[in-house]
Amino acid sequence: MAKALVGYRVANEPRLVLETIELRRRVRDLEHLVEALQRDNDRLRDNDRVREGDRVREDVRQPDVVGAAVPTIAG
Repeated sequence: MAKALVGYRVANEPRLVLETIELRRRVRDLEHLVEALQRDNDRLRDNDRVREGDRVREDVRQPDVVGAAVPTIAG
């Protein structure tokens, strides 16, 4: 599949040509999505830094104390 994305082989079959075009389009779309998510993440991170000076920030990544106390049944 990597060869199809990079284009090392010349595909004579129309099905393979269409599949290669579709895979390249999908990779391009995913790369744009990653870039947009990184920009959003950076923007949110910058907003958090600004707000940290005004108030104490609650860290949502801390473990859930209530949920941790629930016993589990091992079967």
